[in-house]
Parts: sequence; C-alpha cells; structure tokens
Amino acid sequence: MSQLVLFAIDICAVVLLVFGLYFPRHRRRDLVVAYLGVNIGVLAVASALSTSNTGAGIGLGMALFGVLSIIRLRSTELDQHEVAYYFSALALGLLGALSTSSLWLNGGLMGLIVVVMFLGDNKKLFRHYRHQVLVLDSAIPDHVALVAHLEQLLNARVHSVTVQRLDMVNETTIVDVRYALTERAGTAANTAPAHSGARR
Repeated sequence: MSQLVLFAIDICAVVLLVFGLYFPRHRRRDLVVAYLGVNIGVLAVASALSTSNTGAGIGLGMALFGVLSIIRLRSTELDQHEVAYYFSALALGLLGALSTSSLWLNGGLMGLIVVVMFLGDNKKLFRHYRHQVLVLDSAIPDHVALVAHLEQLLNARVHSVTVQRLDMVNETTIVDVRYALTERAGTAANTAPAHSGARR
C-alpha cells in the first residue's frame, strides 16, 4: 500500500514539476514528453528491479539509466536549467520506486526537489543578470575598450567578457559576455541591440 502511495506522490510531483513549473516558464513542448517519459520509465524499471533479491541488478539498472541520460544530453542542445529539470524528473522517479522505512522521507524529498526547482528557476532570482553571445560590427582588440563599449551598448555593468573571434578584415568581434543590467535599464533591455546578433 505504501508503494502505491509513493507512486501517486511521484506522479503528482512530476506533473507539478513539468506542467506547473517548467512548461509555463519555458514553453518547450518536446521536453515535456522527455521529462514525463524519463520519470515514468525510471519509476517502472526501478520498481521492478527493487522486487528482485539481486542487488547487482538494481545497480546495473541505475548505471544503465545514467548512461542513457548522458547519451540523451549529448545528442541535443540543452540549457543548464533544462538539464536540471531532466535530472529532477529522474530523481523523482527513483524516490517513488525505492522503498524505505519511512514513507514521509521519500515524499518529503520529492517535495524538496520541486520546491528547490521552483525557487532556483524563479525569474526574479538574479533577474538583472544576463548572458549573451554578441556579434559586434567593429574589431576591438583592446580589452578595456571592449568592456567600455559593451557597457555603453548594453547599458549594463559587464562582469566577464570572452572574445571568441576577432576579425580584423571584416571588422567584427564575437564576444561571450556576462553582465548585469543597471537600474536605469530596468527590464526594457531584455533583448540585444538591433545591430548585434545575440543569443541568451
């Protein structure tokens, strides 16, 4: 009976994680299927393995899922927050399948995962900080001048700049920049300037 309760808690937790947190915030439909599939798949296989008396079987199953997760993450481009949701869904499935002496322990850990994702992925957390790759329409070899140019361009305080490519012939500079918006910029500077190519 306690196992069925854990199954129900896991389903509620992953539904809240995917449909209550991830999709409303990021709107990537394909990963909804991935997160649900990983969670239910891990829940089913780990539950089946936990009934076996062979401890090596459980270890092998978990190692297999770890390898499959690595392959999945390397086969497509995922942002770091998407990786976090991916492993959260996996962890929820494991907690829902593995029996412990305390039902509340597993349920509490599942709730902790959801709460941490709610807080960690909240857009109000470090909301002024940004990360972009910019293509500048001028070649700027001097680092100090580059930082000053970026701060004026973005109306922000630049914390880190990495030059990915400096083209003196075509007069372009590709930079990876991490910065914080100034109070004057507010939330109006969520996108890059029109003459710069950028991705977050």
